[in-house]
Amino acid sequence: MKIAFQMDPIQSVDINADSSFRLAEEAQARGHELFYYSPDKLAYEEGEITARGQTMTVRREQGNHVDIGPETRVNLRDYDVVWLRQDPPFDMHYITSTHLLDRLMPETLVVNDPFWVRNYPEKLLVLDFPDLTPPTTIARDLDTIKAFKEKHGDVILKPLYGNGGAGVFRLDRNDRNLTSLHELFSGFSREPLIVQKFLPDVSNGDKRVILVDGEPVGAINRVPAAGETRSNMHVGGRPEKVALSARDLEICAAIGPLLREKGQVFVGIDVIGDYLTEINVTSPTGIQELERFDGINVAEKIWQAIEAKRA
Repeated sequence: MKIAFQMDPIQSVDINADSSFRLAEEAQARGHELFYYSPDKLAYEEGEITARGQTMTVRREQGNHVDIGPETRVNLRDYDVVWLRQDPPFDMHYITSTHLLDRLMPETLVVNDPFWVRNYPEKLLVLDFPDLTPPTTIARDLDTIKAFKEKHGDVILKPLYGNGGAGVFRLDRNDRNLTSLHELFSGFSREPLIVQKFLPDVSNGDKRVILVDGEPVGAINRVPAAGETRSNMHVGGRPEKVALSARDLEICAAIGPLLREKGQVFVGIDVIGDYLTEINVTSPTGIQELERFDGINVAEKIWQAIEAKRA
């Protein structure tokens, strides 16, 4: 098949951690042709969805891990699969790209389905499953957020469309910074904030469970660094091997059918203790760590699911 990757610069990825690189590597091993372009090179041109990018060949050699051809303009309708793989922020640039890629469906398979990526961003899709999540409020109004904190005492406050642990604050019962943080966030963004009851189990790790076409294939545990609440690997969280628990499987059984129905082929959910906190559909990570810990080929499972959809 002809495969296009819409992603952040391929030249600068960490080949031992980046999931997009691993997906490209596996696609190449399966005989597929690879094309790469950055999100700012996507366009609508007189009825066609086009991109300016390069053919690419990847290899597992850091610093010399990709060969790219000269820039060419392609019609993305000529491709079998387009991967939506740039990192958030989930801003209007990101949302516009989902609108454009939407126009390729169903002749070209876009993974994950951009219509539902747009309508199911990570911190909002969990609202469909209130029985699985910690107490949560989404608001811009300070009084509403204060009332939630007063009720629950120890909370996590973060921007609704943030990623990678950026802008995440723990406010315990004695903290006096809520109003100042609200002023800070309001000064540069109009988006609401999300506030959740703090889960002490995070000290034992924040579990990333990988689902392929709605089915769990494994998990890694991300343990916060000393003195840190956030467990994201972007901010120093340490990945470790972990098994899927009965509660993890219960959560996956509840959300898996919806993910499969909505074309979310590669999803990473976050579970702290017994609670689901995020359903990551925009550009989930964790493939390579899971493959190393469990000795399974997750990228192969993803491509098998995609190839079955294109058969």
